[in-house]
Amino acid sequence: MVESGAAVERELSDVSAAVGARQVELTREIRQRITASMPELRGDDTLEKLLGSSVAENVMTVLHALEHGTVIDNVDAPAAAHEYVRRLAQREISIVALARTYRIGHAQFLATCVEEVATRSYDGAVTAAVISRIVAVSFDYIDRVVEQVITTYQRERDQWLLARAAGHAARVRALLTDSAADVDVAESALGYRLRRKHLGVVAWLFGESGGVHGLTRLEQVAAQAARALEARGRPLFVPRDEALAWIWLPLASDAEISREMLEVAFDDGVGAVRVAVGEPAVGLDGFRQTHDQAQRTYGLALAASPGARVTTFAEVGALALICADRDAARRWVTATLNDLAIDDEPNARLRETLLTYLTTGSYTVTAKRMMLHKNTAQYRVGKAEEALGAPIDERRADVELALRACRYLGRLVLREPAPSARAKRDHSRSAP
Repeated sequence: MVESGAAVERELSDVSAAVGARQVELTREIRQRITASMPELRGDDTLEKLLGSSVAENVMTVLHALEHGTVIDNVDAPAAAHEYVRRLAQREISIVALARTYRIGHAQFLATCVEEVATRSYDGAVTAAVISRIVAVSFDYIDRVVEQVITTYQRERDQWLLARAAGHAARVRALLTDSAADVDVAESALGYRLRRKHLGVVAWLFGESGGVHGLTRLEQVAAQAARALEARGRPLFVPRDEALAWIWLPLASDAEISREMLEVAFDDGVGAVRVAVGEPAVGLDGFRQTHDQAQRTYGLALAASPGARVTTFAEVGALALICADRDAARRWVTATLNDLAIDDEPNARLRETLLTYLTTGSYTVTAKRMMLHKNTAQYRVGKAEEALGAPIDERRADVELALRACRYLGRLVLREPAPSARAKRDHSRSAP
């Protein structure tokens, strides 16, 4: 057994040395395979030279570990690998592409090592043991190194984002406020075309701290949304703080965006990202208009309780305008809804039923959506009309808008129950 183990170590060292003698050729093959499979890494001499250096140092390091039995836990990613990923981060090449370069390189490295083993005449046990060691050591190396270079990538990406953000933010603020802004100069500086159709978005992290990694998450969601909505180019992403960003998506001139499409496009998988979305608009004026709408929607979304993951100006635009002055909005809601604006459970049921009825125009559909009997839906609408103190048809639009304000803003616009009613309600809740 000892002799067999020693034989494996000898053969492993010999195989590593033989592959090392072909290091230049192997490095070239790996680099060519990577660039052939990944067009985004081609055409830039600096980037391709850095890729070659990174591949060469990685190959040399893992071969040295195999030949001399170095413990992988003591091995760090080569300097060239760290420099390469910093450049990828600066060129806005995705972290997915970074991970793929290592998968491609590892596959070619293993194939070369196995070919070398096949040229030697071992017994079956030694052959299996040598290949097993090569696979295990190289996988451990790739796992450790990828983790290290991803950390470098994230750090560089975050620093790059923050540095770029300062310049972009100043330029964008000028575009939003300066009627005489030079569009050509702004387009060149931002890398974003302004004479097109835009969708303005305000995105923020909900329920967790931000930090530079938070900005990276928001930017990833922006890129994901651009792909899902078939944007005509990269989004314009402008961080505002560590957990908030302004986004513009460049759309096709005939693009039509539904709420369902937005829900899918901005789904980060864990519900940490929330967005307020304006209406698509064209040109520099549209760039400003859709952003202003997203900003107003954002203000309403922050006030909403509990709030939605996606809030659109199309749904709440009138509310956003009305609720710019919260005190005035509360007074208007109370005047419009009368007793229906009281903040208690019975009136909450009546409000939701009435809003559903006004939206659908049908007792049958209302009952189906709310899982009620049709007669119950009709009874609730009648009770709601009594609480209003006036026929619904006399001010249908105002009533519907006020009901939507109650749905989105809750207690911010509702009226407290009378003290006696509140005490009675609290007593009934505490009763066994």
